[in-house]
Formats: sequence, C-alpha cells, structure tokens
Amino acid sequence: MKKKRIVVTGMGVVSCFGNDVDTFYSDLLAGKSGVTKITEFPCDDFPTHIAAVIQGFDPGEYIEKKQARRIDRYISYAIVAGKKALEKASLSPEARESLDKSRCGAIIGSGMGGMGVFADGVQTLIEKGHRKITPFFVPYILTNMGGALLAMDVGFMGPNYSISTACATGNNSIIAAANHILSGDADLMLCGGVEAAIIPMGLAGFCACKALSQRNDQPEKASRPWDQGRDGFVMGEGAGVLVLESLEHAQARGASIIAEYLGGGVSCDAYHITEPRSDGEGVSLCIRHALQNAGVSVNDVNYINAHATSTPVGDMAEVNALKKVFSNPEKIVMNATKSMIGHCLGAAGGIEAIATLKAIATGMVHPTINLENPEPDLGFHIPTNAERHNIKVAISNSFGFGGHNATIVFAPFQA
Repeated sequence: MKKKRIVVTGMGVVSCFGNDVDTFYSDLLAGKSGVTKITEFPCDDFPTHIAAVIQGFDPGEYIEKKQARRIDRYISYAIVAGKKALEKASLSPEARESLDKSRCGAIIGSGMGGMGVFADGVQTLIEKGHRKITPFFVPYILTNMGGALLAMDVGFMGPNYSISTACATGNNSIIAAANHILSGDADLMLCGGVEAAIIPMGLAGFCACKALSQRNDQPEKASRPWDQGRDGFVMGEGAGVLVLESLEHAQARGASIIAEYLGGGVSCDAYHITEPRSDGEGVSLCIRHALQNAGVSVNDVNYINAHATSTPVGDMAEVNALKKVFSNPEKIVMNATKSMIGHCLGAAGGIEAIATLKAIATGMVHPTINLENPEPDLGFHIPTNAERHNIKVAISNSFGFGGHNATIVFAPFQA
C-alpha cells in the first residue's frame, strides 16, 4: 500500500530574533547571537547570568489582552506561533471556515510547562496563604494547555494533546502529529514545541545541574557547539510550530507547499538521566529508524541540523553516533542553530525544524558561530559563514534528559 504523503504548508516562530519566520532565518544566516545578560530578574549571584531571552514580547492581536495577562508565557508563545503558522499556510480565520475542523488537530508539547505561573503560585502561598492562589493556577501550569487554548481559539476539534520528552519534545510532537495524518485521524495538524523557562527557578535548576555555560563576560560567545572551549549550554526560549497536511488536502485547497515531511524515528538511550549514552547506540538507532520510516537511503542525506547543545560530553557523543550511520561525513553539511539562539529546551525541535525547512526553501544554510577551535576529526562540513547548499534530504535531531531521542526527515517537495 502506497504511503500517504505529508507536506509542510505553514511555519510560525516566537524567538529571541522576533516572531517572523523570515526575519528569524535572516538573523541566523547573518550569524547573529541572541544571547545577552539577563535583565528580567536579578541573577548576578548565580553562576550563570546570561541567556537567549525573548525581550519585549507582545502577543498583539493574537491574544485578547485580559487573557494575555493571565496565562503563562509558554501558552502565549504557543498561541502566537500557532496562529502565525496558520497565516503562513494561508489559513486566515475566514479561510479556516472551509476546513473540516473535526479533522484538524494540534500537538504542541512543552518540556516544563507553566513554570512562571507555578513559581508565582508558590511565592503567593508562602507570603499570603492558600486563599490567594489564583483559580487559574492548575490549568496554566499544565503542559497541554498551550495546544488546548490554541485549539479553542481556532476551533480545531481533532487530535489534541501534549508530549513532554524534555528537549526532544518538539520532534516527538511533529512525529506524533504526522502519524495521525498517516493513520487517517486528521487532514491537518499544528505541531511543534514551546518553552518559557528563563525564570529564577529555571535558571537555578540548570545551574544546580552544572549544565550551563559560565562565560558571563562574553554572552554572545557562550554557546559554542563543537568548540574545544565550550563549557555548557545557554538557555533559550520560544516556540516553533508547523502546519502539516496530507498532500491531497493541501492540493485541494491550493496551498503553497514549503517542503515534504518524509518521516521520523524515536529511541531511548536507557542509560542515564542527563548524560548521553557513551557508545552512541541510542542516537544511531533513532536516526536509522527515521531514515527507514522515511524510505530514504543513508546516502541521500546531505544536511543535518544537529542537536549540538554546546556541552562538553553531548556534542561529540552526537557526532560519534552520526558517524556510525553516515560513512562519508565529509559530504554532509551540518550546523548548530543553538550557537545563536541557545538551547530552547522543549521548543528546540520545533524551532530547529523551521531552520531546516528554511534551509530547504532558500537553498542557504546558516553558519555555526563561535567555532574557533574545533574538536579534531569532526568529519562533517560545518560552515562558519552562510553557504549555498542544494539540500536533497535533511534530518534534524533532538535529544532530551531521560535519554529520549527523536529525529525528523524533510526534503524538497517534488510533485
């Protein structure tokens, strides 16, 4: 039986480079860094006081003002990115009326959910007592509420739930959404990841893990995947949401197609709560599953958007796992979006999927910045300036605490 084809028709982003997909990718191509000193709360006594913070976020007309004041920032990011993705897919409120909304759904995951609302609630409980806790406390900390409120806004009644697999969340959500289209549950799905964890508690937690860079005197230089001077990742935040449709559905409504989703793969390291498996078997298994699911050969892949968080152990663990799959790494272009926007945690997969799709659409791959003293024998071609590249098949990797691995596969659409 011939596999149903799935295409990407819309993308929406909320990032440290703004909320417009084209501006976001232009800044990546220019090699800009979104990492700055944190000014949103006092943190000079923390070991790390830098992050890729979204500054001056305004949901505008995408969220009613009273609602925007109440909800956690992660929910705001999800709604804005989701609605912008629908706009890019030429699905205005008027155009959406022609959809069968019972066959349209949303899977937008978050690794950590409404941490801001949670932290504020704890403070209120300590200082003022339980009677002062907002009745919205529980709903707005839940990881499913971003996708739920977005669906309420746009009326999508199809599959809707959240996935939370730490930093693999975005990719897991995209794979799950595509599977609902493949199985016939839906014609159109919003999918991706969202996170808003740059608050005192979030920063303190990752500092306690000793996972973050402490290059506080040079924020823009702190995220440096594959560089021998890397000392940890930089926190980021935001949302990346795609519109996936069956090819038949997209063509029937005359949609512009950005690229084709070919497949995805998942695995578990079954090794350690934070460290990657040293032999790379979990990651290589995940990538092989993804390529098999996509129906493409290892030799077809010529672009990799790597997970590449800028941690001392993780970066080379991924490279070594990739080399188990790809025997000719020098023929593959690989880059690290996190070098510029930090590690957006549960949003990373969604945002990096957009970077991958823009590379396919524009024929330009963005640089990896701060790669001044590369690890020896990286093998892959890693641009330090924007380069033209005709992508045949692209993969994007995301791996999360708990050993969760997820890889997605895209290619230019060919009728």
